[in-house]
Amino acid sequence: MKKTLSLVLVLAMALLVLAGCGGNGETGSVDGYTANNTEYFIGGTGPLTGDASSYGISVQNGANIAIEEINAAGGLNGVNFKFDIKDDQAAADKASTAYDQLFEAGMQIAIGSVTSGSCEAFATKAASDSLFFMTPSASAEICIQAPNAFRVCFGDPDQGVLAAQELVANYETIGAIYDESDTYSTGIYEAFEAEMANLGKEYTVKTFNAENNKDFSTQVEALKDCDVIFLPIYYTEAGLIAKAVVAKGSDAVLFGCDGLDGVAGQIDETVTNQIKYITPFDVNSTDATVSAFVTAYETKYGSKPDQFAADGYDAVMAIYEAMKAAGVNDVTIAPDALCEAVTAAITAEGFSYTGATGTMSWDASGAATKVPVIIELNK
Repeated sequence: MKKTLSLVLVLAMALLVLAGCGGNGETGSVDGYTANNTEYFIGGTGPLTGDASSYGISVQNGANIAIEEINAAGGLNGVNFKFDIKDDQAAADKASTAYDQLFEAGMQIAIGSVTSGSCEAFATKAASDSLFFMTPSASAEICIQAPNAFRVCFGDPDQGVLAAQELVANYETIGAIYDESDTYSTGIYEAFEAEMANLGKEYTVKTFNAENNKDFSTQVEALKDCDVIFLPIYYTEAGLIAKAVVAKGSDAVLFGCDGLDGVAGQIDETVTNQIKYITPFDVNSTDATVSAFVTAYETKYGSKPDQFAADGYDAVMAIYEAMKAAGVNDVTIAPDALCEAVTAAITAEGFSYTGATGTMSWDASGAATKVPVIIELNK
């Protein structure tokens, strides 16, 4: 009797295992991926809480608008898309955990992570699973090292080189402040440093780190007589530096990269210094595509979008257009198969996408080719 019962239990367990690996669109699991989607599933992570939450929330909002537009237009061959972004608080370990949650829930393709440190962790997992992602805003080169990794934003080296060329052409006395503990900041600064050397231009540089990022009086004192101060940092610290510049009586122009998008909300009327930053998105553009996105964003969220919202919108839309170009027509397609199809389509000669941040194309490097804009505050 005991032997008979044991045999029945073994057979029952075997049937359960076979059911769990079923094909033909049925619920199945391979290495944690569950192929039971009824909608195409785009995942991602970003800081929805914490100091960098402005970035993550903007990307989330922009991506949501893209999803709504795609589905309102009939999805892909009549199949809708769904989007889920997990809060990683701009922390690599949380991004890694969030990736596992999304993948186990059926994520087929992704926008990666919003910030570079988190995206590095996301990219490691995605490479292992051969999951395609198009990060909106993670600009560190390491984030797109693998063949499945792409981005919408400019890369750190691109911004550093552009900044050096712009400053040398327009200013005499140049200073710089960067965060030596941050991947984004150091990546841009190193490219800036190399290009300044190439141009034969001297400048003065000061640093800070994550343990010392609240009081910038010492750094600003050393640079207060500069014509311009380069800030390859995020908007939170840039706002504090802008106030310190005022306190020191400096008239220096503050010049940054896409991380400064959001700095307008960190300053008040006491800051009269001109602030400039490199970005692919101009909210005041009269371009029809940009205007339509801005209107949709204002209607839904009651405020104007920033660059990160535009990046989030374009990341989702670029994925959608690449899936269309690839002829994807299977809602249960596995991530690795989808990755192969989308990568081939998006890197094919002649493929391009025009969105809120301009017209862009991609090659096997994963980097987007596009034209930058320099935004000016307090003009």
